[in-house]
Amino acid sequence: MDIFLLALAPGLAICFFIYYQDKHDPEPKRLLIMSFLLGVLSIIPATLATKGIKYLFNIDHTNDAPDLDQLYYAFMAVAFSEEASKFIALRWFAYPKKEFDEPFDGITYSVMISMGFATVENFLYLYNDQGFSTGIHRMFTAVPGHASFAVVMGYYVGLSKFSHKNYPQWIGLLGAVVLHGLYDACLFLRHYPVMVIIAVLIVAVSVFYSLKAIRLHQENSPFNKDSQ
Repeated sequence: MDIFLLALAPGLAICFFIYYQDKHDPEPKRLLIMSFLLGVLSIIPATLATKGIKYLFNIDHTNDAPDLDQLYYAFMAVAFSEEASKFIALRWFAYPKKEFDEPFDGITYSVMISMGFATVENFLYLYNDQGFSTGIHRMFTAVPGHASFAVVMGYYVGLSKFSHKNYPQWIGLLGAVVLHGLYDACLFLRHYPVMVIIAVLIVAVSVFYSLKAIRLHQENSPFNKDSQ
């Protein structure tokens, strides 16, 4: 039970945090729950895509694999597969909804989907390792990382729907893939000890700019009476 709570708690905490940041026009809870569950399911196509890309490009991901293979695996097989699966869920499910009526909603739904994905991933890691140290490590690195990558994606998806500048949605996907790929690459290149420190810094910087993106969409919300 303790491992179950350790796997579940970080994602739910971030979901509640984002929900309460949506101050001006909160989303219906049923859609948020559905987005979270869709994120849970999105791990299936992501896993299949990861295995497919690894097989198609003959990528070696063993501990002694060449650095180039580790980079291919980080960016192509993992980061692209996972973020694309989340992006498809966001674009297919949340984006067309009439409740998606302000830029901040891109962040809200994107994070809910991502936290569903990250929670399942947490369960898998903890179930295989059976270690609290893994759960604690992921609580402060991988899960906030997934959330910050989702904020980047959702920020631009929100802009693309409501900004007159017609921001292309793929910018958000690309940003999430690059940040995710950099983070994973640092962990996969574990024979360079400094890379772990860089991975933590990538998450810290991503979280910092995610909070900034959240503030920008809050301030520019059409439902923000202070900005009118």
